[in-house]
Amino acid sequence: MVKEKHSARMERIVSLCKRRGFIFQSSEIYGGLNGFWDYGPLGVELKRNLKDFWWRRNVREREDMVGMDGSIIMNRRVWQASGHEETFSDPLVDCRVCNTRHRADQLPERDGKKYCSHCGSSNLTAPRAFNLMFKSHTGPLEDDDNLVYLRPETAQAMFVQFRNVLDTSRQKLPFGIAQIGKAFRNEINPRNYTFRSREFEQMEIEYFCHAEDGLRLTDEWLKERLKFYEDIGIPRSKITIKDIPESERAFYSKKTYDLEYEFPFGVSELEGIAYRTDYDLSRHIEHSGKPLEYFDEAAGRKIIPHVVEPSAGVDRTALALICEAFDEETVTGDKGQTETRTVLRFHPRMAPIKCGVFPLLKNKPDLVAKARGIAATLRPHMQIFYDETGAIGRRYRRQDEAGTPFCVTVDFDPLGENGPTHKETVTLRHRDAMTQERVPISELLPRLMAATL
Repeated sequence: MVKEKHSARMERIVSLCKRRGFIFQSSEIYGGLNGFWDYGPLGVELKRNLKDFWWRRNVREREDMVGMDGSIIMNRRVWQASGHEETFSDPLVDCRVCNTRHRADQLPERDGKKYCSHCGSSNLTAPRAFNLMFKSHTGPLEDDDNLVYLRPETAQAMFVQFRNVLDTSRQKLPFGIAQIGKAFRNEINPRNYTFRSREFEQMEIEYFCHAEDGLRLTDEWLKERLKFYEDIGIPRSKITIKDIPESERAFYSKKTYDLEYEFPFGVSELEGIAYRTDYDLSRHIEHSGKPLEYFDEAAGRKIIPHVVEPSAGVDRTALALICEAFDEETVTGDKGQTETRTVLRFHPRMAPIKCGVFPLLKNKPDLVAKARGIAATLRPHMQIFYDETGAIGRRYRRQDEAGTPFCVTVDFDPLGENGPTHKETVTLRHRDAMTQERVPISELLPRLMAATL
């Protein structure tokens, strides 16, 4: 029963995302393409706000962090050195009854045997390795010499460019390199909406440090990342910290935390924080023959730095923000009737639209001119939506579904028609409480800026 309730909630979220322009199925008019999604006008603003705040918090507000933007396609030897070409695979099985394909490690069990989640049969093929990297070729010849991959993660570019970044930024240990970018994985079974896709975006940090500081810094980054999620509107109570046991960690990792969020389809990973030791730099030193060491002035010798990697998914975090914000409540309408209000309670700094601006009536030129003037004043500083169509209550509801935290309504008071008391003031409506207050027009910009930063 609980599972059905959560499934129905997820269906309503998916419906709202399409109806309001957050997320569309890629290539929809041609039947779509499994594992690929397009972000509409509101979705792209949500992602932009998320990425901008992540960059601000982790790069611009820190002295020990620099950024870079690596290419999606890299030399094939990068992936040979990192081990991806040989080991970046999932166990693939086929159901002999319904001919569906599955990841073996994600199939349910019954009486100690795996069975097909589609038809229930346990008549499955033996697991075989399936490499997740998308292949392509550079140049006119599609042969093995020109084989390349679409990167499955952004991290390797930061390791490969470690020496160049170190020399040009003049950083000292500990310091980090941050990157936001696309990655691609040919998932066997994309599922749960945008949660597991074949094309996705990552926000990753490689934080380089001395070996003796690695475990301490891993715990410090755990605290930093938890605070980040609270600051974008995901409460601490909804995040589970999973301390990955040694038997389940990558062989080179001395410590790994998974931050898991309670999605409607189940508790699933939102971010990983891994202490990767010196594995990556050591592998690239070995395979490239190039020096990627760091000269430790205190010790008077070269060392290979260790690294802590906080790695978050843009798409997963955006989906978590939508799921957390989604709410339905029963309210009483203007005529005393009850109705269901659908609202996205985004934190104001994440909201795609910060403020809606409405003239009370669209057939009153003075109201329209005043409202458009206010919208023009606010627009250079934040995303604004101007709307003059429909009853004012209907306009509020449209902005509730978009997650807009504030709405400004221009009535006759700012024109002075109801006396001088409220001249040059407007009504400011708050999304969550649905309360309204009278605010001087001159105070709108500073108030909204303070609330949405």
